[in-house]
Formats: sequence, structure tokens, C-alpha cells
Amino acid sequence: MNGGFSTISVQLGDDATGWRLDRALAVAIPTLSRERIKALLSSGQVTGPNGLARDPSSKAVAGAPYQVNIPDPTVAHNQPQDIALEIVFEDDHLLIVDKPAGLVVHPAAGNFDGTLVNALLHHCAGRLSGIGGVARPGIVHRIDKDTSGLLVVAKTDRAHEGLSAQFARHSIDRGYQAIVTGIATSGSVDAPLARNPHDRKKVAIVESGKRAVTHYSLIEALREASLIECRLETGRTHQVRVHMASIGHQLLGDPVYGRMKPAHRALLKRLDFARQALHAARLGFIHPVTSETMAFESEMPDDMQRLFTELAL
Repeated sequence: MNGGFSTISVQLGDDATGWRLDRALAVAIPTLSRERIKALLSSGQVTGPNGLARDPSSKAVAGAPYQVNIPDPTVAHNQPQDIALEIVFEDDHLLIVDKPAGLVVHPAAGNFDGTLVNALLHHCAGRLSGIGGVARPGIVHRIDKDTSGLLVVAKTDRAHEGLSAQFARHSIDRGYQAIVTGIATSGSVDAPLARNPHDRKKVAIVESGKRAVTHYSLIEALREASLIECRLETGRTHQVRVHMASIGHQLLGDPVYGRMKPAHRALLKRLDFARQALHAARLGFIHPVTSETMAFESEMPDDMQRLFTELAL
């Protein structure tokens, strides 16, 4: 450590001949992601046998020494808060959180604190990576405030990069339980999503949007409703909510995309159920560091269970 930064000295192996410099350094320093090394190179934090190295695509000099200066992570504006979390799994690289409905993932306008990020800053104090040069936990994916269930958080750059790559390849196993209007069967919705051009707070099926695919199957038929499982091939904002509404199976309780039958509306009011009936029940992936197959399940929360019981035939 020296004046606000630490220095890592490495000597590249002979097998780095012909490699891009960012790739060679990422192999030599496995604690730093390739994206982080690119940023350090571009900001003039790397020196090699020929002096300052700024171009990530330049050729590495095999067998040569390199020094990488790593600025201390800047403190995030978000403040740590002692908020109870249900941690399903945790190791040195990542953790799995079972998020309750009502908890916002990221601070934003109207929700500057009391979020999952604030809770993670407290829980992971002193054990966070400098992702992007900022001391904060790595939120790899999100679920809506009023959706409950599982999500994975990266604690190191290496885990963040590895998990992000799996999300990009659509190889993450994500299963959602939803209670929807009408009697659903099984099928798939393949419809591109983007911000609604008439209401930026909503998402809509837009021809020029990003590809989005949801596979759904019936778990149990209910009274003018269904409990279904949705498996996400992609992970777009509000994907399940918009896709199911588009085929006439709106999520019960959805304040944005739902259109409730009078009987359902009365039941939701009686149960004080004021959110979309959506729960991230299953999450599976390959551990980005240990290469172990990881699989987690979360039971339907009490509020959705009561709704399900009331609607059971």
C-alpha cells in the first residue's frame, strides 16, 4: 500500500507470447477481472518493460515484469445499514440472498436507503471487491421491489465477471412461481421488450426491443387462476409480468400490468395482498471460481401461500 493505491508486481510466463496484454495480466493476476485490468491500463496504472502501458490490445512481452497500481476503492455514496437479510449461502466469492417482497435492490430516486445494497454494505463490511473502482457489493442481476425470492451477489471481481458471463450466455437456471389470471397451459413467449414509448415507467413488447423469451408451465389450476412456473431464457426488466399479460394471464396483484376480475380484486383486498404474485423460487449456476454446480430453491412466501390456498379448487 502506498499513498492511496497498492501495487502488484508480476512476471508474465513464457506462454503469454502473442497474447493481448489485458488477457495476459488477467491470467497472471486472477484476483482482478479482465475488465478491471482494461480500466487500469486505460487510466495509466500499468507499467511494463517499455514503460507505461495503456493499450489493452497491445501484445504482452512474455517473461517480462509488469507493475499494476490499484487505486483504493472510493467509498460508495450508499451507506451501510444493519438490515436483516436471509442468506441462503455464502463463501468468499459470492452469496445467495432470499429477498423479501418490498425490499428495493438498488438505491434510486425515492429509495435512497433501506435497500439490499445498503444491507450488503453492512453485511460484507471489509470484504467487498473494488468492482469498477467502487467499494460496493456486485449486484449481478435484480428482481423487482415487490417480487420475492433468490438472487446471487458477487463479492469479488472474478465472481462478478464469471456470473455475468453466464447470464450473458443465458446458462443461469431461473425458475419463478407466479399466480396468474385464467387457466394457463404450457408454452413459450418469444417477444422483444423495451421501454414503453408512451410511458417510460413501463415495459412493453416493442419490435425493436431486446429479445426476451419466457417458458411457462402449469403447476396447478385454481379458481379462475393458475399457479405456474416461468423459466427465463433471458432476463429483461418486468419480463414475466409483461409476457404473461400479453397472452391474457396477468399476474394477480400486479399494479402496473394486471387487470383483475372483481372476485380476485375483492380477495386481494381482504388478504391485503398488494404486490404482483411473483416469486423467484429456483436459481442454479456454475460457481465462477470453484466450477461447482450450484442449485438453490426458495419456498413460496407466506403471503403468496395464503393467496394460493384461498384460490385452490
